[in-house]
Amino acid sequence: MRKRIAWIAPIVFMSGCTDAFPGEEEAMKWSKETPFVEDAESRVYYEIFVRAFADGDGDGIGDLKGATNKLDYLQDLGINGIWLMPINPSPSYHGYDVTNYTDVHPDYGSVEDMKTFVEEAHNRGIDVIIDFVMNHSSSEHPWFQKALAGDEPYRDYYVWSDESTNLNQVGDWQQPVWHGEGEPKYEGVFWHGMPDMNFANPQVMDEFKEASQFWLEEVGIDGFRLDAAKYLYSAYQLEDHHEENVALWKDFNAHVKGIKPHTMLVGEVWDSASVVGQYLRGLDSGFNFDLSSRILSSVQEERDTGIASGLEKVRNHFSSVAEGYVDSTFLTNHDIDRVMSQLNGNEDHAKMAASLLLTLPGNPYLYYGEEVGLEGMKPDEHIREPMIWKKDKSPEETTWIERRYSTNREKVAVEAQLENEDSLLHHYREIIAVRRSHPLLMDGEVKVSEIKKEGLVAFERVFDKESVLVMHNLTGEGVNVQLPEQWVDVYYRNGNLEQNGQSVQLAPYSTVVFSQ
Repeated sequence: MRKRIAWIAPIVFMSGCTDAFPGEEEAMKWSKETPFVEDAESRVYYEIFVRAFADGDGDGIGDLKGATNKLDYLQDLGINGIWLMPINPSPSYHGYDVTNYTDVHPDYGSVEDMKTFVEEAHNRGIDVIIDFVMNHSSSEHPWFQKALAGDEPYRDYYVWSDESTNLNQVGDWQQPVWHGEGEPKYEGVFWHGMPDMNFANPQVMDEFKEASQFWLEEVGIDGFRLDAAKYLYSAYQLEDHHEENVALWKDFNAHVKGIKPHTMLVGEVWDSASVVGQYLRGLDSGFNFDLSSRILSSVQEERDTGIASGLEKVRNHFSSVAEGYVDSTFLTNHDIDRVMSQLNGNEDHAKMAASLLLTLPGNPYLYYGEEVGLEGMKPDEHIREPMIWKKDKSPEETTWIERRYSTNREKVAVEAQLENEDSLLHHYREIIAVRRSHPLLMDGEVKVSEIKKEGLVAFERVFDKESVLVMHNLTGEGVNVQLPEQWVDVYYRNGNLEQNGQSVQLAPYSTVVFSQ
């Protein structure tokens, strides 16, 4: 649990409401002037695929200049952390096969452009973390090319088969693990174009430590999103590979903290909570894939699928193995079908998913375009389609791929949604502001509420002796709730709330937060 930095007096936020709850006679509208609590560690992150986000030089490819031009938009949205997908040189459109760990992809600009982006983000109170792909390099990386040529020091940078290796091994999704002409073959768990690094060789970690120092000191970033964090040693190399990986991450974490004490390391550990918990002994944070599934299934089915109870158990487990961990929460990311596609275009469900994510504990991550309802389904290229900024196509919109989804520009363009106070974008701006205005909504633990109703998700956010009650009506019908006596003051609601004593009725698809 992080220490709260400040407290503010209760404020009532309302959205789209006409019937006042008792005590709501004062000014009650959320606005851009809503005061935020100062909290140095709590962040709402925004994941950007630079190639698809914004074009700053007119070549149709998103770049760092374009992303810099959109920092004001992100600040207005309430974002105070950015995760950039890989920005290093790479032969692939996605960048997860890196050919140079201390440079910027020429499509995206230069190191100087990156320094400008980071500086401008910091000027707006926004931290920047970048994807750091340590598990594997590109097969076109000079290290691997030298290894193929028989250069012995670089040969030992990669993992090769020996006489005991089962060359017919397949990975978690039935993909081949071993690649190459003749023997020995090289390990590439994800793809033959991504040969796995050999972390049994200390020089490999030294290379990444040196690269990390460049990004932290020279460029000024604030941390790393660590791709494929559970694969540094794979299960094909070591039976107890998780323990060995945790030791590697502890070492790397100590290194980066020695350079910049508040560096954030967020690991992609796509696995059960028990496995993620192991990695939190070496990393600061891990992504909560289970919570993503629970939120989306709950809003789809309009019933609670154990959001608070499941999360409370997970967080208790994490606390028992890793003091001071940070839970990184999200709805979808660049590897998962987009929210609006999973929800079949239902905007009410999309708004409820956002409200759930942003009233639960952890540092939430939004995937670019999620806030305007961009659609997209696999293959991966089509969940990474261009951001739509204007109702009419504009030079800042990228054209790196032909759009298959989100063809109704009048509906999903940022420009159109800014003009519509009932839009998904306005809902995101509002619920982020509500989150950032109350310390318990940022730093409080989650506690299952005794209030149980069909179609209702209810939980408390608690810190010491203080708490707030959060209730979400996931259904298209009003829900009647009998409140315990301590819940009197409305902190936020985004729908009509009718009261008769301690009996209240939540409007369809609405959220209410009570403070004591």
